[in-house]
Amino acid sequence: MTVVEHLARARRGVLWYLREFTGEARWDDYLDRCARSGERPMSRRDFERHRADHRETSVEGRCC
Repeated sequence: MTVVEHLARARRGVLWYLREFTGEARWDDYLDRCARSGERPMSRRDFERHRADHRETSVEGRCC
C-alpha cells in the first residue's frame, strides 16, 4: 500500500467512526429500512425526538 492509500483508508475509518458516534448512521439505516419495507419515513426531527424519548425512558442506560 502506498502512503496515499493508507491515508485514504484512515480517512474512511475516521468518517465511519464519526458517523457511528454521532448517530448519523442510525438515520441512514432507518431510511434504508423504510425504503425496503415501503413505508413512509418520519422526519429527521421526529426520528431524533423518538430516539431521545427512548433514551430517557429506557432503564438500560441508567445506573440508578
